[in-house]
Amino acid sequence: QLQVVESGGGLVQPGGSLRLSCAGSGFTLDYYAIGWFRQAPGKEREGVSCISSSVGSTYYTDSVKGRFTISSDVAKNTVYLQMNSLKPEDTGVYYCAVLRGSPNVEAMCLGATMDYWGKGTLVTVSS
Repeated sequence: QLQVVESGGGLVQPGGSLRLSCAGSGFTLDYYAIGWFRQAPGKEREGVSCISSSVGSTYYTDSVKGRFTISSDVAKNTVYLQMNSLKPEDTGVYYCAVLRGSPNVEAMCLGATMDYWGKGTLVTVSS
């Protein structure tokens, strides 16, 4: 059974850092791409960063470029989102989601229909 579990969220001050993890089971990163999405209070869900480990491609939405880094550990079947220089506008529930194959990661982040979603982890950036 395909499953992903997010962890690593929490409360952090502006300028701080967090590392989110997305641990997968029931599939391997060799055949699936992973995306990080977030939903802020009162806003629609948006794609933050996506990765296709099989082809080595990544995508970042403009607001996080230079601050966030997505990476994968195929041996652990886990994808990470390192978030630095956090801002209050980064606050939200962060979800990881899985899509089979080697999709265009930009299209994936901009609204592809994902195969499975995790339950999310809350990130709060506040002083």
